[in-house]
Amino acid sequence: MTRTFRHAEVSRRALLAGMAGSAAFLALPSALLARSAPANPTFRHGVASGDPDATSVVLWTRVSAGAAAEGTWELSATPGFAQVLRLGAFSTDAGRDHTVKVLAGDLAPGGTYYYRFRLGGATSAVGRARTLPRGKLDRLGIALMSCSNYAFGLFNAYDAIARDADVDFVLHTGDYIYEYGGKDGWGADVARTIGRTHDPLHEIVSLADYRARHAQYKTDAGSQAMHANHTLLACWDDHESANNPWTGGAQNHQPATEGDWAARRAASIQAYYEWMPVREPAWLPAKGRTRMQFWRGYSFGDLALLHTLETRHSARARQIEYLDHAEGITDQASADRFRKEVLGAPGRPILSAELEADLEAALSRSVKDGQPWRIIGCPMVIARVDVPDVAKLGIVPDPFAKLAAAKSKDELAKLAADPAVSLAWRGRFNLPDYTDAWGGYPWARERLYDLSRRAGAGDLVFLSGDSHSFWANRLADDAGRSAGIEFGTAGISSPGDFVDSGFGDATVRALDKAYAEHIPEVAWTDDRHQGYVRVEFGREQGMATFVAVDTVLSPDYRTLVLRRVPFARRNGGVEIGA
Repeated sequence: MTRTFRHAEVSRRALLAGMAGSAAFLALPSALLARSAPANPTFRHGVASGDPDATSVVLWTRVSAGAAAEGTWELSATPGFAQVLRLGAFSTDAGRDHTVKVLAGDLAPGGTYYYRFRLGGATSAVGRARTLPRGKLDRLGIALMSCSNYAFGLFNAYDAIARDADVDFVLHTGDYIYEYGGKDGWGADVARTIGRTHDPLHEIVSLADYRARHAQYKTDAGSQAMHANHTLLACWDDHESANNPWTGGAQNHQPATEGDWAARRAASIQAYYEWMPVREPAWLPAKGRTRMQFWRGYSFGDLALLHTLETRHSARARQIEYLDHAEGITDQASADRFRKEVLGAPGRPILSAELEADLEAALSRSVKDGQPWRIIGCPMVIARVDVPDVAKLGIVPDPFAKLAAAKSKDELAKLAADPAVSLAWRGRFNLPDYTDAWGGYPWARERLYDLSRRAGAGDLVFLSGDSHSFWANRLADDAGRSAGIEFGTAGISSPGDFVDSGFGDATVRALDKAYAEHIPEVAWTDDRHQGYVRVEFGREQGMATFVAVDTVLSPDYRTLVLRRVPFARRNGGVEIGA
């Protein structure tokens, strides 16, 4: 039986529409669950569903109570609950921060359900949940989102996703919360202006801190609407714990003042599992897993596999910092040695052996079963984003006379604090933009590409976050063979790095243009907007629609389509373009 998630099938003409060169405003339906719901003092953090399989889905809420509580949950085929299909009891207490998480099972594949929670005389908002389809499937629509920073603005893009009728599931690739302090932390000046200062005011370190930060993010109206209307697929990135973590620490963790890293990481992971609609390890088919081993495989009928990655806590080697090596990089030859011997040193992993084994098995099954699409939910951009010589191109001033005159690492650090200087230095030697992304781990990236080829799946579609920019990328391995394509999303509210660095609009536009014209793997990029990417998959063609919001500083916003990028299966692989 053919299952589709909407009555209108996407036509071939729509899927093959050419790239739109200019922005267009997007009309979205206004009817949705939860957005207009009155304040609910008992269930003030809303409801959510997530981590589905074909016959079950996680349902979530939180009870705003100071004591232990017991209530019920209900599930129906209609939002009016004319017939209750499932009814269960829940209990919660301070040991799990009064959150509620249940696994609703024995459901129909590809089903749409409505759920709510009851406690005493109080009833939660109604949420909508979906199970994964089995059998024939002709279309799938995924909203790709990342980097939601409460301090930088309202989650208007979440609200737009809630209203987007072409979205079947939502994929959040990480930085769902940020750990920074509210007084002097990143975005604090904006937060004070718009009244969204982080809670607690200090950088979060303890379990109580992480719980409070998750609670604050769940009060955003756009967040509540998105979660109520769509079932969540998720992976985490770094800021759910601390900036740039690796197995032994994090860039934004100072043991002398913030204690043991393992304890802080455990607290962040516990709070994440309490506050997110994700399966506990006991609910997974693979037994013996830990919460830290947070990766998933989702099969969408005979159409697609989506597999998420865990790239921060289970295997990652410590990242390379440019400043530690800058004095030794004086010409192209020394830069090339650094790229090969330091960045490219063998044995610097990102993915764990267990994840690699699960991924290779899932990709092999997908190929054997004839699914046309293999999608990777990726926390970071995987394309080779080697900075072009932006000083030579006249986009930023040439800083090399000042850099050559620097007599110490401290002097270099002061100069490198200027974003234009840092960017120009990387561009002079054509080095990766960031060393905490896949560009800083080329051995690990090639290992992933080799794994996909062994599975017969050198045609991956990466859906990536982290960078605060929109991307359409063509991927290749070290031998120049196609490794698939990538669509990356800007932040829900986090600003683009060029914008946040203080570059003017003309400079940002010039940098976007230079990246697309001078980086072989980049087909198009935009650093100027916040928003999300709607990626629609048909049987042989697809369309990535880059949707921006015109403001995150006010709830009165409009959406605009920056670009539509068609893609298709062709010549045994997948390619961008009609």
